[in-house]
Amino acid sequence: MDDTVIRIGHGSGGRLTRELIHEIFSNRFGNIFLDNLSDSAIIPTSERNLAFTTDSYVIDPIFFPGGDIGKLAVCGTVNDLCVSGAMPKYMSAGFILEEGLPIDHLARIVESMASEAKKAGILIVTGDTKVVKRGQCDKIFINTSGIGYVHPDRVHISNGSSILPGDKIIISGSMGDHAIAILSARENLTLEEEILSDAASLNSLTEEILKVPSEIRFMRDITRGGLGTILAEVCEKKTFGIEINENDILVNRSVKAICELYGFDPLYLANEGKMLIIVQKTAAEKIVNELKKNSLGKNARIIGEITEKHQGRAVMKSIIGGKRIIDMLSGEMLPRIC
Repeated sequence: MDDTVIRIGHGSGGRLTRELIHEIFSNRFGNIFLDNLSDSAIIPTSERNLAFTTDSYVIDPIFFPGGDIGKLAVCGTVNDLCVSGAMPKYMSAGFILEEGLPIDHLARIVESMASEAKKAGILIVTGDTKVVKRGQCDKIFINTSGIGYVHPDRVHISNGSSILPGDKIIISGSMGDHAIAILSARENLTLEEEILSDAASLNSLTEEILKVPSEIRFMRDITRGGLGTILAEVCEKKTFGIEINENDILVNRSVKAICELYGFDPLYLANEGKMLIIVQKTAAEKIVNELKKNSLGKNARIIGEITEKHQGRAVMKSIIGGKRIIDMLSGEMLPRIC
């Protein structure tokens, strides 16, 4: 395999992405803010801490069950901020448009962005538009940046510096919905039960559980690379390990059926409206109950814990009783899902 060129797997959010970041970007851009490699950089100012994030969206198709590239761009930006403990406030939107894109498609996407931004309480305050010739872009790409405010007692959340053995691991819902919704649209699959993307802005969920910030050790939205990659990253090179139970991870029936058909592992499939939360042991049940009050967290559950065993590794107890090491995603199962 040629290691001298970019491969599609470099965009997976898994091991190849991490290697690319470390070997190319971090070595050249490294600084105290970037080196945390969190969803948002936390930047102290004289008045308050700012969370700053950026992302690009190249999803194919641009319209899919449960959303479109515009809604996804807003949700993704909001979620990177709020899982860092921030209150999302402002964002930018940059558009790269391919010659020939129908104007009504662009209008529909922008309307979707405006609607989701209003719902999430974030303002789109600046932007840019570029047009390229046919074949130099695939319909539309969107780049965003977002800014939010972070209270001092929430700063630890983005880097997980307060994680301790005994802490419980919570997920806010079912795994793989977004990825399989994209696959079904891309492949024109006929399903008994339509699978919708779970794309949603999660700040209404995070604000409720952050009323006692010290109870929350870490949060991350479960996107590229899936749950498995996040778990592997959290404990990588740490003195603690992770142990989860496969039986506690919810995968909807239709998603499970498609995974079996295509040979996908739900642990590595992307969501766009779910998050992982690591919390103090004594607060876990209370936080799950709080999450369940919100429609976005109605299927929240504890799936495992931080442990002194398996140092530096994530391990899953399988349904049949065995144990399996969870590593970062290797390669790419579904390219261009966000």
